[in-house]
Amino acid sequence: MSSISNCFQSLKASGKCALIPFITAGDPDLETTAKALAILDQAGADLIELGVPYSDPLADGPVIQAAATRALQQGVTLDQVLNLVKEVSPKLRSPIILFTYYNPIFHRGIELFVEQIAKAGVKGLVVPDLPLEEAENILKITAQKGIDLILLVAPTSPIERIKAICDQSQGFIYLVSVTGVTGVRSEVASNVETLLPQLRTVTDKPIGVGFGISEPEQALQVKKWGADGVIVGSAFVKRLAQTDPAEGLREIESFCRSLKEAISF
Repeated sequence: MSSISNCFQSLKASGKCALIPFITAGDPDLETTAKALAILDQAGADLIELGVPYSDPLADGPVIQAAATRALQQGVTLDQVLNLVKEVSPKLRSPIILFTYYNPIFHRGIELFVEQIAKAGVKGLVVPDLPLEEAENILKITAQKGIDLILLVAPTSPIERIKAICDQSQGFIYLVSVTGVTGVRSEVASNVETLLPQLRTVTDKPIGVGFGISEPEQALQVKKWGADGVIVGSAFVKRLAQTDPAEGLREIESFCRSLKEAISF
């Protein structure tokens, strides 16, 4: 069983929900990213999603797009991100999930890419522009290397497609709460309440809900609806993007603790 599956199993046994923060590697700089990973790990994160900066992030809203742009302008590369993970991951309790688009994977070669991220200590992989129909090859390789390839379920997908995605997804199912891009929203889409029971009819794998969750009250609502994990991205990235990196780190620490407290009961 993978470390991600172990994490969810352990939390489920105690009736708890996973907190999964997202940050963009290299924003505001790689040194701050390393500190942020350690702080999130200590402040209640159960898994941590780390975004690789990319020039055309189709699934990301303006906050994360801007963070990726700032990181790229500083020259942050995939190799630098993997070096950072290799240095930091042995000190973390939380498994790291790498978030990247397919083009860098294709450019490097699937097998080499997966081998390199595994050696760096990455435990999971999210590729938002990888459709199920194109995932077979990479799923085989990630399984061989001990990496969970986590597939996304869109709220507009028919139940037959949802079942096919759930059958193939490794680690957990990533339920996208809204059609559109990531971003801070005033409320969580109500369709999540009906989507979660639908997914339960076709899979017993853990389900993490992301896109649009930005407040402790929203995280609690998603947990009450039956999610096994709450994924929060833009709200963390926005707080970390301060003029003073130390202030950003303080903000994400207090925010992480408030989210964890909200879903820990």
